[in-house]
Amino acid sequence: MMATIGQARATLDDLYRTEGKAELIGGRIVPYMATGVRPSETAGNIYVSLRVYTKQRGRGHAYTDNLGYAVPELPSGRESFSPDASYYDGPLPANLMRFIEGPPTFAAEVRSENDYGLGADTEYAAKREDYFAAGTLAVWDVDPLAETVTLYRAAAPAQPMVFRKGDTADAEPAVPGWRIAVNDVFA
Repeated sequence: MMATIGQARATLDDLYRTEGKAELIGGRIVPYMATGVRPSETAGNIYVSLRVYTKQRGRGHAYTDNLGYAVPELPSGRESFSPDASYYDGPLPANLMRFIEGPPTFAAEVRSENDYGLGADTEYAAKREDYFAAGTLAVWDVDPLAETVTLYRAAAPAQPMVFRKGDTADAEPAVPGWRIAVNDVFA
């Protein structure tokens, strides 16, 4: 009989040493593929609008893709997030080279080329559940192909609001008073 040796459980320290975008889920480093032009531009448009909002309001912080948020292990095993764009209204880490300790207040997840179909929808739903379990107040599911922004709120996760071209999207209550035209999200 041969004994098998399991792989050691990855930690946040291991995640810090991982090149590229990745998240810590179930003790494993889960890498994410680089994205294409359209999803990147879309996430950038969201970030720019959030950045203007934070500068005008003098509160909160807007972040681009690849910022890590470390959270206590969730029932799913997740210990980190790295949204495509995010807003955070909380204390920053003492060492600004490290992850934020806690969930984003608002997270935007922009779909890439391989983020479509039943499997992807299931993964997106599970990740939203994790965001809400960690304390995130609002999550956007951004679809560059359909040009829609779907807002999910922690207070009513089963009642999404879909914004289309011609609409003005928000992320209430996570980002109070912030608005962006859907046309500008996909400009």
